[in-house]
Amino acid sequence: MSDIQFDARGHLKHLLTLEGVGRQTLLNLLDRADSFRVIPGEAPRRHTWLAGRTVANLFFEPSTRTRASFELAARRLGADVLNLDIAASSTVKGESLQDTLYTLEAMNVDVFVVRHKDEGVQALMASHAAPHVHVLNAGEAHVSHPTQGLLDAFTIRRHKKDFTQLSVAIVGDIKHSRVARSAVRALVTLGTRDIRLAGPKSLLPKKGDLHGEFCTDADEAVAGADVVMMLRIQKERMQKAAVPSAAAYFKRYGLDMRRLKRAKPGAIVLHPGPMNRGIEIAPEVADGPQSVIREQVTNGVAVRMAVLQSFYT
Repeated sequence: MSDIQFDARGHLKHLLTLEGVGRQTLLNLLDRADSFRVIPGEAPRRHTWLAGRTVANLFFEPSTRTRASFELAARRLGADVLNLDIAASSTVKGESLQDTLYTLEAMNVDVFVVRHKDEGVQALMASHAAPHVHVLNAGEAHVSHPTQGLLDAFTIRRHKKDFTQLSVAIVGDIKHSRVARSAVRALVTLGTRDIRLAGPKSLLPKKGDLHGEFCTDADEAVAGADVVMMLRIQKERMQKAAVPSAAAYFKRYGLDMRRLKRAKPGAIVLHPGPMNRGIEIAPEVADGPQSVIREQVTNGVAVRMAVLQSFYT
């Protein structure tokens, strides 16, 4: 998949995965995002980088943060934005994704932002896209969410400058998390060696499927960490993990103040959202001084602006 991401000059043509994206490219995107970041309450700056371009958001799964931030990112860069209502589109009549792509290309859509529950959809669209068209992965099955990985790395870098010295704990349903996969890929590329992946045994991936040290003890994973990332747990997966209730899951794997104190002083807490308060994270942690969860949301717009702009510079 990574082979079709780059054009003949080695520049990003599509963003489908962080696999195969080099360190310097990641750093360039993070630096570019820094120039677009706006503190909440400030009037966002308007740009014309995408003036005359059209960005289509095709979300086949529910989304609040990702969809809204892509729309804001595109508009702040000067693009026209089409939010396709999938439930009312011709895909429900049996139209293939390939024909949907061709139809919208014929209307001069330049960028497709795609979220889908099935693996490989974004790569399929990129392989059939016209030469001038770009495809952005906004969440693919359980395997990839590259802009989330970028915004997590961007958020971490604002607080912890040297990725090579970081200890990062990621706790929750690792097995089904596209967020974890993209975050780990970004961290590894930027030089992080100490990555701990913790959760119930049945919710951990196979050995070798993801870089990091696996464990089933959340206290052990969090101890001495500079960064703690919590992942959403779906209630139907608790039963598969032999966790009888939300309260039992929170006791074993949730991040409360007691468990957070095991991390390094000054450790930061991330969560990609949506949060299940009281299940994977305590409200006093989510809203506490070490939380950068709202900052992640702010940074999501800047990172997505950086990716979109990179196609046209």
